[in-house]
Amino acid sequence: MKKRESTPEIEGSFFEEYDMEKKLRIVPANEASWEHLELILGEARCHGEKCYCQRFKLPNPRWRETDDDERAFLLKLQTNCGNSASTTTSGLIAFWEEEPVGWCALEPRNVYIKLRTSRVIWAERNEDKNDDKVWAVTCFIVRNGFRKRGITYALTRAAVNYAKKRGAHALEGYPMITEAGKDITWGELHVGAHKAFIAAGFHEITEPTKRRKVMRVDFLK
Repeated sequence: MKKRESTPEIEGSFFEEYDMEKKLRIVPANEASWEHLELILGEARCHGEKCYCQRFKLPNPRWRETDDDERAFLLKLQTNCGNSASTTTSGLIAFWEEEPVGWCALEPRNVYIKLRTSRVIWAERNEDKNDDKVWAVTCFIVRNGFRKRGITYALTRAAVNYAKKRGAHALEGYPMITEAGKDITWGELHVGAHKAFIAAGFHEITEPTKRRKVMRVDFLK
């Protein structure tokens, strides 16, 4: 079996991860521009709407009140895009050569308000939902024309590295179960594919539905 290469360690607030051909680079979102992130998000839809990674952060009444522009404004504030000196951000951005191509959202789990009431996530579990040392990676977006190049796999590995360096005790994800030869729309696959999580060292916590898994990597031994 071929041994998977380890993800490079983060140095300071900046890190880079490359594929074998030196084409892929991943950075914290605050070290990229908002224009870069907008190119990635483009016309991406979550359950038929533009989400800007706010669906898990806004209570249902608040979600219904917001439009695309307000959700975009909130994400811009949360990412601190363009502010390389910022000590906080809400995700990672992947570049293929110099082209922005991928995004993943990750933060402490307790900032995602709607995760606290999710039956999918908490089935058969009894944990402190407010534990800010447990992080969650909740969204992946890869631009059309750059998919099936392993970018989601690289983003998942980078998310593990980033959360660990930020002091997380664990990182969770809630991916879809994929099957060979069966396509899943990106509107559903925004939570990630379980095979990418396995490759990044996650293990299964629960399988609450036929199509979803709760997966986790622990940093404290």
